[in-house]
Amino acid sequence: MTVYMIIDSKVKDPQKYREYQEKVPDIIARHGGRYLARGNRITPLSGNWKPERMILLSFPDQQHVSDWLSSPEYQDIAPLREAGADTSAVLVEADVG
Repeated sequence: MTVYMIIDSKVKDPQKYREYQEKVPDIIARHGGRYLARGNRITPLSGNWKPERMILLSFPDQQHVSDWLSSPEYQDIAPLREAGADTSAVLVEADVG
């Protein structure tokens, strides 16, 4: 079942985050993931949620996400993300149709 990963990202070190952004797309693609949206042009609609940057990824299933996050190539660059941004992420299973 398709899963969507939604990431709320607040950049704290632009140089390290940029280096992470350059390296991560190929790793995501090798694990079946694809970007659906990413950017900082965000329009809050309700509540107090005011994200700085959002990323929306799609994966074939949760196992692909687990494989990506635990892969050696991702583990090598994860410190760049941790140093470059504060992030929060959730997975949403597609339950439509």
